[in-house]
Amino acid sequence: MAELHTGGCHCGQLRYIVDAPLRDVAHCHCSICRRTTGGIVTTWATVPFASFRWTAGTPAEYASSATCIRYFCPRCSSQLALFTHLSPGTLDLTIATLDHPETVSPDRHIWVTSRLPWLHLDPQLPEEDEEVL
Repeated sequence: MAELHTGGCHCGQLRYIVDAPLRDVAHCHCSICRRTTGGIVTTWATVPFASFRWTAGTPAEYASSATCIRYFCPRCSSQLALFTHLSPGTLDLTIATLDHPETVSPDRHIWVTSRLPWLHLDPQLPEEDEEVL
């Protein structure tokens, strides 16, 4: 039986389901994630693109760079997912939008060259200056 995960935005207009394990869970410290989410770090989980589907609503899209498209709620602005052309078979989900984020544990830090110097989060995890795909 497949592993199922569900989630959605703050207002409930967008909902999604994933029928695959969440893998490569990373705390991202890049300045783009900070500005697009309003948070000091964004934690992402990677899933196979084919295992993901929207079950309610249609997200708005924002091309935050030449390679990345971010999906967010047009009503409440919650950022839910990111697609990168550098990894076309996968989709990254913000674990904060999962219905049960407590079941997911991060396994690394990425883009630590952009980390805020006063942030100390999960210091036991490996760190990457950028992101190795």
